Amino acid sequence: MTIAIIVVVVLLVVVVGWAVATYNGLVRLRNLVQEAWRQIDVELTRRHDLIGNLVETVKGYAAHERGTLEDVVTARSAAMAPGQSPAQQAESENMLSQALGRLLAIAEAYPDLKANQNFLALQTELTSTEDRIASARRYYNATVRDLNTKVETVPSNIIAGMFHVGRAEYFEAVGEQREAPRVDFGQHDAVIPPPSGYAGGTTPPPPA
Repeated sequence: MTIAIIVVVVLLVVVVGWAVATYNGLVRLRNLVQEAWRQIDVELTRRHDLIGNLVETVKGYAAHERGTLEDVVTARSAAMAPGQSPAQQAESENMLSQALGRLLAIAEAYPDLKANQNFLALQTELTSTEDRIASARRYYNATVRDLNTKVETVPSNIIAGMFHVGRAEYFEAVGEQREAPRVDFGQHDAVIPPPSGYAGGTTPPPPA
């Protein structure tokens, strides 16, 4: 009888120890996912700010391109809306990328705008931000994958269900655009002055 009691106690200790370790692991993964998403949110906020300044710069040279400018502003507002899930945010960012692409196509018709130092600096900063978003996205999705694997597989799914630890959403592009929201300005080899005045700078006057 004494041996049986010892065996039961040992098994109980092992089970409790496993449950505690599994729960702590799930909490750690969940915290990593949340931390990774906050980093994406920081970069997306910077992206939105840069696009706002880019719109103002283009407006100084091509104010009559009202439809395209309004499309970018509308898409930017939608992307900045709070409370979006990662999937919803990815869709909003893709829509913004499409609108931004149309805006940059307009710039091709304005040589003075293309040569404007503020415009070039904004492009460079935006390209750099897109790269950081892509990197943050890869890290975030990796942590989501690890968490979801634990949540879905036996026996850790038992602990996940007991403590209501659920799956996390991936931050993925929708439709045909399967990469992270990205704008390529084709200026990776260009020598561009540092963007000292991209935020809060004055909009250049239209050419005479």
